[in-house]
Amino acid sequence: MSIKKLLRSGLELALSSLATKKSVYANVTTLAPNELLKGRVALVTGGSSGIGFAIAKSFLEAGASVIITGRDNAKLDKKVMQLRESLPDCVIFGMQMDNLNTKEFQSKLNEAIQLVNKPIDILVNNAGVNGCWFGDAKEEDYDLIMNTNLRGVFFLSQVFAHYMKDNHIMGNILNVASSSSLRPAASVYTLSKWGIRGLTLGMARMLAPYGIVVNGIAPGPTATPMLMPDGIKDDIVMNNNLAGRYALPEEIASMAVVLVSNMSRLVIGDIVYMTGGAGLITNDDIDYTFK
Repeated sequence: MSIKKLLRSGLELALSSLATKKSVYANVTTLAPNELLKGRVALVTGGSSGIGFAIAKSFLEAGASVIITGRDNAKLDKKVMQLRESLPDCVIFGMQMDNLNTKEFQSKLNEAIQLVNKPIDILVNNAGVNGCWFGDAKEEDYDLIMNTNLRGVFFLSQVFAHYMKDNHIMGNILNVASSSSLRPAASVYTLSKWGIRGLTLGMARMLAPYGIVVNGIAPGPTATPMLMPDGIKDDIVMNNNLAGRYALPEEIASMAVVLVSNMSRLVIGDIVYMTGGAGLITNDDIDYTFK
């Protein structure tokens, strides 16, 4: 299938800005249904909302079978039903898993394999929580964010790496980093994403000899419940970002498909920054005032 056929041309999302009384047009070209991941099986952590849900949907549209994880069984069931309604022929499962419960990771991997009855060859480390700025940070918040965002990723990846190596699976591990991977680290979230960047490089170096490709994808501020807890708004204007707007989960998801596909077997230990310039060129979207 040619690249032209893979791309949906002319998909233009017009989004209105209530604050500035002008319209922002996000000219987003996403992947059309394709076979880039045909026969593949992916586990996506934190897949019941935001970027994780968009990645799961794009993987399904690319022919993969997908397991999404989350802490809330009811929410998982709802999202699985939503995906099955929009993609009737897809193979999608939900599995309750908490990134804090590292001792359960081996049993959860076994459970996931039984769900799909096939080897799993893609892990997407997406689950994460935000916050905890230097100045008013509490130790319990530090532990929650660091353990969820970094400790959980470290140990889940370790379990999957041994599984892939022992079973001669030439698969992929994709870590969802952040524009914060490059920012001055003034929050625990930012520290955890610096850790993800370093871990991505280290795992890529160690696992490449076994045909396990490790990369990262780093969104900038994205229109998801993490940054918009009161609900996703039509207004995605972000005047203090060079792109002038928030990223859309669909943009991140399309790139995730490419990065775990055989198109990117020589992309090893890289992080693709989809930040609108945030972190890479400017930090103007972040207030670094000490409070």
